[in-house]
Amino acid sequence: MDAMDRNILAAFDLPGSCLRTLADFGDNSGMKDRLLQLVERGWLRRGETPNTFARTEDGRLQLAAPRDATIYSRPGCHLCAEAKAQVAPILEAFGARLTEINIDNDPELRARYDHDVPVIFLGARKVAKHRVDLARFRRQLRDADSISE
Repeated sequence: MDAMDRNILAAFDLPGSCLRTLADFGDNSGMKDRLLQLVERGWLRRGETPNTFARTEDGRLQLAAPRDATIYSRPGCHLCAEAKAQVAPILEAFGARLTEINIDNDPELRARYDHDVPVIFLGARKVAKHRVDLARFRRQLRDADSISE
């Protein structure tokens, strides 16, 4: 991913910016082509109104640092609660952060992970689903900075 793609994806982190317009990025054909390329990659999706875009969860993951952990889960999932409790002290030891995403709040994520939660990513790499091998997770976290994505 180049710097322009990174800047486009990061623009959705600004307050009140879950939906952006083409004009927010510079209303020209080159920028529209770039945004459409990100749509093709699955990092953005088109909004309901013309020339609007939203970042997908895959787009958010592209910005994640190698040691940023994401757990896709749902309320009431005992495996999810177990996985979160198991990885929390390891993440703390490495100074890593955890983002928890409720798949039931996003139809695309629910369709993707409905029967697989919990699913854990480090950066943009899926490292576990259902149950976590803690020794392997610790190694993956230790080696995360040296892995090129």
